[in-house]
Amino acid sequence: MNTVVERELVLRLVLSPERSIAVPARLVYAVADPFAVSVTFHLGSRNPVHWTFARELLVEGVFRPCGHGDVRIWPSKVDGRNVLQIALSSPDGDAMLQAPSVAVSAWLERTLALVPPGTEHERLELDAGLARLLEPAPADDLWRGDLWSDEAPGPDGE
Repeated sequence: MNTVVERELVLRLVLSPERSIAVPARLVYAVADPFAVSVTFHLGSRNPVHWTFARELLVEGVFRPCGHGDVRIWPSKVDGRNVLQIALSSPDGDAMLQAPSVAVSAWLERTLALVPPGTEHERLELDAGLARLLEPAPADDLWRGDLWSDEAPGPDGE
């Protein structure tokens, strides 16, 4: 099952304590990658910016500060509105974003209903993927024979 849950929303890119700009974004959750969520930021350029991180991090960030390193998330209030603060760090720079808590929470609830926490591993189909990787290929027949048997041709091809 290749189900995807998407949500378009507008985040605020914080430039300073007094100034922020609107950034259209898309949240994406795919059952095929059940541990991850992706956010695509459309910054008005030809190349949108993509971030992928653990769904669990976003779920926890709705309730309390979490994360370290590249992605940190925590709940907050800005001008009387509940928001999620999302701090992103990369070698290219840092960004502080604010996402509407209600919209993100509603989207997360849809992902959690589709794949409840603790069941993600059941969606990975590791056994089937491993079987496909280990499935013999036609060229494998060359390696199945005993190259050192008496029937193998000699150094002169005889």
